[in-house]
Parts: sequence; structure tokens; C-alpha cells
Amino acid sequence: MKNTALTHIHESLGAKMVPFAGYLMPVQYEGINVEHETVRQGVGVFDVSHMGEFLIEGPHALDLIQRISSNDASKLEIEDAQYSCMPNDQGGIVDDLIIYRVKEETYLLVVNASNIEKDWNWISEHNSNKAEMKNISDNYSLLAIQGPKAVDAMQSLTSVDLAEIPFYKFRVADFAGVDHVIISATGYTGSGGFEIYCKNDEVEQIWNKVFEAGAEFGIKPIGLAARDTLRLEMGYCLYGNDINDETSPIEAGLGWITKFSKDFVNSKALLNQKENGVERRLRAFELETRGIPRQGYDIVNEADQIIGTVTSGTMSPSLKKGIGLGYVNTGYTKFGTKIFIKVRNKSLEATIVKLPFYKS
Repeated sequence: MKNTALTHIHESLGAKMVPFAGYLMPVQYEGINVEHETVRQGVGVFDVSHMGEFLIEGPHALDLIQRISSNDASKLEIEDAQYSCMPNDQGGIVDDLIIYRVKEETYLLVVNASNIEKDWNWISEHNSNKAEMKNISDNYSLLAIQGPKAVDAMQSLTSVDLAEIPFYKFRVADFAGVDHVIISATGYTGSGGFEIYCKNDEVEQIWNKVFEAGAEFGIKPIGLAARDTLRLEMGYCLYGNDINDETSPIEAGLGWITKFSKDFVNSKALLNQKENGVERRLRAFELETRGIPRQGYDIVNEADQIIGTVTSGTMSPSLKKGIGLGYVNTGYTKFGTKIFIKVRNKSLEATIVKLPFYKS
């Protein structure tokens, strides 16, 4: 197992540490519900330094990114971020990612920890024009400072007006006594906040100053378990659960990041899906009775016929009910449709609902 630069701090705080994507990561400190509520109502900090970072540079950088990504990166101005995915040539998804335009010909790609090697190889395979590529994943750390109090709690640490950074924009600025830190108004929780990219030898200083500045705001460290419940309440896809090498962006409801104004890997097949429809769709559902849906559970109709599969599920700390995502056959995708989740041989009634589950 690899460690992040902050593993020793998490252990000193009594975090429960678990293997995740090749790293030893904090899954929880006080408990999922407490940590979840901290982010929804206040401010919390995640160490997500296991994520991967690639620099793509030079005059051919944009061409490469346009070829491997579904969204249109030509729309990015400097200091813009963009959510996208990398389709494979079989109809599925290599990974989802965030693309940052740092300079005129410099882009930062942030990918999932479990896919770093796979993504690097895939992008390299399509780099026919020899854009400059650097895998800086092992040298950089990432903190997600999330929650409605994040702006006020962190403002004293930077000369940048945090409230003036729009969603999916970023600044390269001073933060917590460190120069040239990326302060990005992005996150995976739906409760606002920032993601801070810095070098490994800078992150401990930043972590300590973040907690000093946030003390009066009740700041707490947050584990990966609460990160999962927070993202699921928003309906954000998790790679390996809701999207993978066998799920298309159209099936997954990611048509909004799939732009056919350009050619990219498998774009013709995906355009055909958009125009002619697909046989299944990723949908959100809420249980109408007590129970917790889990990944892999069958989704059935009233006749007990299998019509889909749960990809993510949990007991929502905010809604106090079972919620989930799953692929269902197109005849059952309409909002308000009644379905059933097979939980321990019982068929629990559920309803197809519109995302997000949690509405702030």
C-alpha cells in the first residue's frame, strides 16, 4: 500500500485506515453520519491525494485532449475547469476526469486513483502528434475543503477573494503560506468549497493552517465513506460503480459532457446511441420502505422479472431513507415509475426519481 504525505496525521487522529486504489486511506474518523453532516452544514477536509494528475503540454496538447475526451476542451479559457470522460472504442468509458487549462498550451488532467496507469497508457496510445506528457501523480497532493462555510473559513489563508471564484473555475495563487497553489472551485459533495492542489512537501503545512483557520468554524477531517454518501446524494457517478469500461456516456446520463461538435474516440457510435436510443439508462431511485440498496442488487418489476442492477446505494444521512443509482431497461426509466429492489430475497418498493436526491 502506498501512503499519502498525510497518512501519519490521519493515523494520529484515530482514523480508520483501509486499502483503496493502492493507497492506505482514511475511511472515517468520528463516523459517517457526523462527518456527512459536517460537510452539509459546515466545513470538512478530505485528503484525496491518491488521485492522479497528468500534465499535457505543447502545441499539440489540445488536439490530444480533444481526441481522447468527450467534452469540448476548445471552450476552455485559462483558469477554467471542465468535467469530461474518456470513451473507449468499445462503447464504454476508460475514466471520468477533470480538465484544467492552466496556461495557453498547458492542461492538467485529474483522473481516478484506480485508473492512473490505465489512463496514462490510453492517452499515450492516442498521442500520435507527440504532445508533451508528464505523470506528476506521485509528486502532488490534493485536499478537498468542502461545505457552505468553506469560503469564510479559508479566506484568511489567501490574498484571492474566494467568493469571487465561480464554480468550475480556479486560481493559481498563494494559500496557507505556499505560493503557486491551485485553488479550484470544484468538489464531489454538492455543498460547495474548494480543491487545493500542492506539492507533497507543502501539504502538511497547508493541512495544519487549514485546521487552524477553520477551528472557529468547526472544521473536521472527513473520510472516504462520507465522501461516498455525499456524492451519491447528488447523483455524481463513481467510476467502477456507475460507469466503467462497459457503460456508455449516453446510457450513464452523461450526454451533457458528450459533445458531437468534434471527432473523438468512438464518437460516431455514441452519436448513433444519442439519435436512436439505448436499451438501458442510469436512473436514481428512492426506497419507499426501510432497507439499504447495495451495488449488485437486482432491480425487478411487479412480475419479479429482472429489469436492471443497482450500481450504488446507501442509507442517505440527509434524507433518512435508502437511495441508489442503477441501470434499468428503458421501459422503466420514466420519473415516478415504481420498481422493486431485491434485498435479501425481499422485493422492496422504490420509485424512479430526478436527481439530485439532496436539494440544498
